[in-house]
Amino acid sequence: MTVLATPLLDPAATVLDDRQRAVVQRVSDAERAHILALPSNDPLDAKLRARVLATGPELTAQPDAVTATLRCNTTTLDDVADRLAGGFDRIVLVGCGDSLAVMMAARSALEAALGVPCEPRQSLEFAYYGRDLLSPRTAVLTLSSSGETTRTVEALMVAQGAKAYTVALTNAPSSTLATEADVALLVQATRVGWPTQSSTAALALLLELAVRIAERRELAVAAVWRTALDALPGLMADTIARLTPAIAVIAAAEIAAGVGTVLFAGAGPSLAAAVIGAAKVKECTQLHAAEIQTEEFHHYNSQKAGEPLFLTAPSGPVVPRSVDTGRDAHRWGGRLYVVTTAGETAFDDLHPEAVLTVPAVPEVLSPLLTVLPAQLVGYQLGLAAYAAAERAAGSRS
Repeated sequence: MTVLATPLLDPAATVLDDRQRAVVQRVSDAERAHILALPSNDPLDAKLRARVLATGPELTAQPDAVTATLRCNTTTLDDVADRLAGGFDRIVLVGCGDSLAVMMAARSALEAALGVPCEPRQSLEFAYYGRDLLSPRTAVLTLSSSGETTRTVEALMVAQGAKAYTVALTNAPSSTLATEADVALLVQATRVGWPTQSSTAALALLLELAVRIAERRELAVAAVWRTALDALPGLMADTIARLTPAIAVIAAAEIAAGVGTVLFAGAGPSLAAAVIGAAKVKECTQLHAAEIQTEEFHHYNSQKAGEPLFLTAPSGPVVPRSVDTGRDAHRWGGRLYVVTTAGETAFDDLHPEAVLTVPAVPEVLSPLLTVLPAQLVGYQLGLAAYAAAERAAGSRS
C-alpha cells in the first residue's frame, strides 16, 4: 500500500470528485519527489551553488522574458480581458510562494481596472477555506510556473466545481493547471535558477491584463498606464544594470558583518517586493529572512540590533509611514537600506546605509521595478556567502 507523503482531505470533507482527487494525488506525489531533490542549505553544496549561479543570467534576462511573454499572449489576453470586463462580482488571485507575491503585486492594478474586489489568496487557504462564496460570477486566476503545484491545482479544481471562470498562468502549456483551466496564459521564462523571470513575466501578464481592461472600460488612467507599461522592459534592463554593482557591495559587507537574518518591508503593491526578497535570501543562502508589512513593523519590536532592513517605498501614500519605519530601524540599532523612486527626497534625513532608486512609474505598475533590487539582494548575498565559505574552507585546509 502506498503511504501518501501529503495526505489528501477525507473524501467526505472535500468538494472534489473522484477524478479531481486522482489528479491532485498524482500532482502531489510528483511535487514531493521534486522537493526531496532540492539542494541542501550548505553554502558549499555544489547543487546549491549551481542553482544560485544560474539565477544571475535569468535575473538579467527578465526584460526579454517580459517582452516575449506579452507578445505571445496577445490574442488570449484580449479574450480574457473581454471576459473579465464583462462583469464579475469578485476576482480571486491564487498562488503559493513567489506566485502569491505576484498576485499581491497585481492586485491594485486589477482592482482599479475592474472596480471589484481582487483578493490574493494562498492556495491551501483558498482550496480548503475559500470555497463557500464561490459562484459563476467569480473569476479565479491561478499562477504556478510548473503548473503542477499541488495546492494551486486543487484550488483551481475547487473553483471549477463551483463553475467559476478559471484562468491559469503557467510556463508549461501541457501542465495540469493549464489543461484544467478554462483558459491559460503562457509565461515565456526559464527556471534553471531560483525563480526570477517566471515571476516578473507572469506579473507583466497581469498588469497588461489590467491595462487592457482599463482601455475597454475607457478609464482615465488607461492611456497613462499604457505608455508606462510599454516602457517597462527597457526600464527594467536599466535598473538591473545600474543596481547590480551597488547591491553586490552591500551583500559582501553584510556577509562580512556576520548577518544572520535579513528583513524586508513594504506595503500596498510593494509588499510583494518584500515577500520576494525574503524568498530569494532563503533560496540562495543559509540565512534567515522575513517580510514585514510596513505598518506591522511598528506593532512589535520587529528589528533587532545589527539586523539589516530593506525597506521598499516608491513615491506614493505609504512614504510618510515608511519614513517612520526607517527612523525606528535606526533607533533599534539596525541597518537601513531604502528602495524608492528616483527623485524622492523623503528619506534623505534618515541617513540610510544606501538608497536604491527605481524609475518613476504609476505606483500600481511599480512592482515590475521594485522586485528587481529585492531579487538582487538575495542573489548577491548567495554569491557573497559562497565566496566567504570557500575562503573559510581554504584557510582550514
